[in-house]
Amino acid sequence: MSGVTGNQDVDIDLAQLVRGVWARRLKVVAITLLGAGVAFAGAKMISPKYRSETRILIEPRAPAFATAQATDANATQLLDELNISSQVQLLQSADLIKQVISSQKLYDLPEFDAAANSSALGDILIALHLKKSPLANPPEERVIDAFVERLQVYQVPGSRVIGITFTSKDPALAATIPNAMAAAYLAKQSGAKLDSNSEATRWLEPEIENLRTKVSDAEKKVAEYRAAHGLLPTNGGGNFQTQQLNDISAELTRVRGERANAEARAQSVRNALSSGEASDTLQDIMSSQSIQRLKGTESGLQSQISDLQTSLLNNHPRLKSLRAQLADIKTQIRQETQKILASIENEAKVATLREQELEQQSNKVKANSAQAGEDEVGLNALEREAAAQRQLLETYLSRFREAASRADKNSSPADARIVSTAVQPVDPYFPKVVPIVVVAALATFIMTSIAIMLAELFSGRALRPTSSAEVEERIERETVEVVIAAPPARGPAQSMLAVQQEEQEEQQDEVAEELVPEKPEEENEFSIASVAHYLIGSRAPLAIAISPTGDNGSAATVALARTLASAGSRVVLVDMTGSGHPTELMAQGRSLPGVTDLLCGEAAFGDTIHGDYLSDAHFIPQGTSDMRRAMRGADRLSLLLDALSSAYDLVLVESGAADVAGVSKLTQSKTVEIILSMPEIVEEEFVAAMTSFEEAGYERVVLMSGGNTDGNATVAQQAA
Repeated sequence: MSGVTGNQDVDIDLAQLVRGVWARRLKVVAITLLGAGVAFAGAKMISPKYRSETRILIEPRAPAFATAQATDANATQLLDELNISSQVQLLQSADLIKQVISSQKLYDLPEFDAAANSSALGDILIALHLKKSPLANPPEERVIDAFVERLQVYQVPGSRVIGITFTSKDPALAATIPNAMAAAYLAKQSGAKLDSNSEATRWLEPEIENLRTKVSDAEKKVAEYRAAHGLLPTNGGGNFQTQQLNDISAELTRVRGERANAEARAQSVRNALSSGEASDTLQDIMSSQSIQRLKGTESGLQSQISDLQTSLLNNHPRLKSLRAQLADIKTQIRQETQKILASIENEAKVATLREQELEQQSNKVKANSAQAGEDEVGLNALEREAAAQRQLLETYLSRFREAASRADKNSSPADARIVSTAVQPVDPYFPKVVPIVVVAALATFIMTSIAIMLAELFSGRALRPTSSAEVEERIERETVEVVIAAPPARGPAQSMLAVQQEEQEEQQDEVAEELVPEKPEEENEFSIASVAHYLIGSRAPLAIAISPTGDNGSAATVALARTLASAGSRVVLVDMTGSGHPTELMAQGRSLPGVTDLLCGEAAFGDTIHGDYLSDAHFIPQGTSDMRRAMRGADRLSLLLDALSSAYDLVLVESGAADVAGVSKLTQSKTVEIILSMPEIVEEEFVAAMTSFEEAGYERVVLMSGGNTDGNATVAQQAA
C-alpha cells in the first residue's frame, strides 16, 4: 500500500476519505442525479392508487323504551374485546363482501379481473408453471380475491373503533367501497335484530295461549279446594281457624290480666281492713263517691268537735251528739268499704269464669286449626302452582309486547354507528413521487460515496501509520549517532547498483539529520539542543521550566519547545508566567483564550489549545480572564496536565520565576523534569534554585543555559 511499509501498524485516515469523495464530487453528483431521475421516471410510470377509510364505533344502541337492566347487560357483552374482534371478522366475511360486490357491480370493472390485467412476465411465469393461471378460478372467486387484496379491516388500538380501508385506482371507488361496507354491515346487524324479534313473537304467541289455560285451571283448583275444606281466606292471608285461634288467645290473655288485677285489688283491701290501716290510701275506696261523701261529713264533724271542745266540757250534750254522729259516719264508711271489697271479689270471680270459658273455646279451635293446617298443605301446593304459571305468563306477555314493539325497522338499530365516512381522496396513496425520489437520490449518494471510500482504502491512500509506530522510529533514529562522511571516490569499474545504493544511504542520512537534533557539543552540555536530546531520551511526560532571570529564560523555553517539535515530538507548552512572554512569541498577541479562561470556566478545553505560527508545537496561552479569580481553581491544574500528558509526548510548563511551593501546586509527583532556564548563569540564583528543589525532593533538575534563545532564529536555522 502506498506510503505504508509492510511491518507498520496503520490507521484509517478519515480526512483522506473525505478528500477522495470531494475530488470525485462531479461524478458523485452525476450518479446521484441519474439515480433520482430513474426513480422519478419509475414513479411516474406506476399507476397511482388511492385509499380512503370509514370508521365504525361499536356501542350498544337500543330504543328509548328499552329497560335499563337489559341495556346494561347487552352493553357488557357487546363491548367485550373478543366481541369487537368478532365484528372485525364479520366485516371480512364472504357473504358481506359478495353483497357489496353485487350492489356496486364490481364484476364489470377490469380492475377486479386478474385475467384482464395479465402481463408478459406473468404469462411467462404461467407458461413455466411457476404461477397459477388466474383463469383456473371462476370469475366470482377472482373478483373476491382482488377485493380482499385491496380491503383492510382493523381495530384501532385502545378503542372500540373499527377502520375499513380500501385501495383502488379510481378515487371515487376508493371512497364508495368503505361506505358501502359500513352500510351493509349496519343493515345486517339491524336485520339480525329484526329477525330475532320476529322469531320471538312467533314463538311466544302459542306459549302465551297455553299458559293462560294452565293459569285458569290452577286458580279454579285452588278455589274448589278451599270450598271443600272450609279454608276461608282472611285479611291476614291465613285461614279462618287460625285467625279465630289468634283472637281467642288474645282475649284469654286480656281476661287473665283482668282477673289477676281484680284479685290483687281485693287482697289489698282485705289487708287494709284486717290491719286497721286507713282506707284513704286505697285507690278503689277513694274512687267511690259514697266514701268521698262520708269522708267529707266525717271531716266536718271532727272540725266541729274540735271547735266546741275549746268552749264546752266533754259531757256537754252538744259534744255527745256530735261524737255519736261521728261514730255513725265511721260505721257507714266501714260498711261501704265492705261493699267495695265484695264488688272487687265479684269482678275476680267473673274474670275467672270468663277465663275458663275462653280456655274451652281455645281447645276446640286448636283442634279445628290442626285439621285446617293439614288441609292447607294441599292448598299451598295448588297456590304455588298457580302463582308459578301466573308469573311465567306475565313474563311471556312482557317479552311479547317488547318484541312486538321492535318489529319496526327503526326500532331495532344496529349496535354500531359510523363516526367517520370515507371521502374521495385527492392525492394518490401510492406512489409518493417526492419521497421516492429523495430516498433514491440519498441512497445513490451514500452507495457512491461508500464505493469511493472503499477504493481509497484498498488503494492504501486512506491509510497512515499510527502515532506509536512513528514515535518508535524517531527514538530509534535518535539513538543512532549520525556520522556524515564524504563519499568515497568511485573507481571506473564501480557498478551502477553500488552508486544507487550509496545515493539511497545519503538520502537516509539527510533525513536523520533533519529529524534528530545535533548531538550536544562537549563545550556546552547545557544548551537547548542538549536539553531537547535529554528530554527525548527520558520520555518524560511532564517538564516544568523555571526562569529565575525573567523573560529571557521564557524565550529559551519557547526555543526548547520548537526544537522538540522540529525533532518530531508532539509537544505542548503551557504558559503559566505572569508576563505572558511565551504567548507573545508563539501567538504574536495575548488575545487568545488560555489557562485563566479555562480555570474560570469561560472557555472550553479544546478552545484553549493553539498552534505555534513558526513550528508544529502547540501551546496554551496565558488567557484573558482575571488571574486572581483563575487561581481559585488552581487545584484543577493537575487534572489539566494529566489530560495533556495522555495526548502529547511531552507537556512543557513555563512557570516563570516560580519557587518550589508554586511547582508543588502543579503536580504532587517528584519525578517530573525540572528545567532551570537561565541563558546567562547567575551563580547565586542558580545555586539557590538548585538547592531548594533538591531539598524538596526533586531529583531531576536540569540546567538549560547558553545557545540561541530566540525561538524564531532557532527554527530558521534548523529549517536551513
